[in-house]
Amino acid sequence: MKISFITSTRADFGLLKNLILEVKKNKRFKVSVIASGTHFSKKFGKTFKEIEKNKIRINQRIVFKSIPDTEIGISKIFGKCVEKTTNILKKNYPDLLIVLGDRYEILASVISANILKIPVAHIHGGELTFGAIDDAFRHSITKMSHVHFTANPIYRKRVIQLGENPKNVHVVGGLGIDSLKKTKLLSKKELEKKFNFKFKKKNFIVCFHPETSSKISPKKQISEVLSAFKKLEDTLIIFTMPGADLGNYIINKEIKKFVKTNKDSFFYKSLGQKNYFSLLGQVDAIIGNSSSGILEMPYFQKATINLGTRQLGRLSSKSIINVGIKKKEIEKSLKKISSPGFKKIIKKSKKYYGKEGAPLRILKVLKNLNTQNLFQKRFFNI
Repeated sequence: MKISFITSTRADFGLLKNLILEVKKNKRFKVSVIASGTHFSKKFGKTFKEIEKNKIRINQRIVFKSIPDTEIGISKIFGKCVEKTTNILKKNYPDLLIVLGDRYEILASVISANILKIPVAHIHGGELTFGAIDDAFRHSITKMSHVHFTANPIYRKRVIQLGENPKNVHVVGGLGIDSLKKTKLLSKKELEKKFNFKFKKKNFIVCFHPETSSKISPKKQISEVLSAFKKLEDTLIIFTMPGADLGNYIINKEIKKFVKTNKDSFFYKSLGQKNYFSLLGQVDAIIGNSSSGILEMPYFQKATINLGTRQLGRLSSKSIINVGIKKKEIEKSLKKISSPGFKKIIKKSKKYYGKEGAPLRILKVLKNLNTQNLFQKRFFNI
């Protein structure tokens, strides 16, 4: 069976990596990898190098001169994604295209596959993120997919609610857990040496992306976040670059201005998965609206301060504090995470995204999958 994977960001590759490696090991599958989106952008850290570092060959590349930050620009890129992916898939014609998540580049590839009558397997469907336009993209991808790998029984139920046949909807857990468990984490001293900073009394990693469905401007959003940090003392703040969403340019600009005038704060385009997970294990909390604060941070038994509505709708452990993108609410939550009572809550928090082994559970389904009559499907009525 010929299987194609498509990855468009550092985030989705971090989740797909172990699955790609497991499928490649099996002789019944011929695997190809398509890299697109921000992977080849200098602005976003040329993250295609992370793919190659893991000894995964990039078979086809979809490269754009620049990654847009306007509605018109993204619409144009979307159209080009459909065209370029269609050309690649028509030439390669896999028996199955495997995709993950909810990015517009992934939606474009799924449209291409459907035009060519290529079945699609979708990972991490059925989830909700009210504060991002990706929420609609994710459900659209679900409707154009033929096999579904969800992270939780509640998400499986939601995919079935969308009319998908239960026999093709599988609960496998979150792929990020395997990435975390299989990564040999760096120690505090190793991180200090590598990044040339010193951990302080308090340490935070900040991953803040534009809230794309909000009417509040990205500048106002990030200004509220940064103003909450100004009174902090003896604190290390590590900022990661936001994803390629509308408003990312403004957020980057404001963070860089903050870093220039505030010592013990640092900004990185792309940390790489090993460094990122290692830092999550050492800091006191992750602050922002990244899915990793919901999916992975609870497994470190550390706090997440989840800002705004971008991740609202996902199943959340009690180690996650949901607050608005407002200075006073963020300041209040920074005090809360240090309290002995909250630290006890973190230790007992339920983890919703399963145990390691998701890649092997997906592989088991793929081994028994007959793709010949998979493309044509009917709406499943509950």
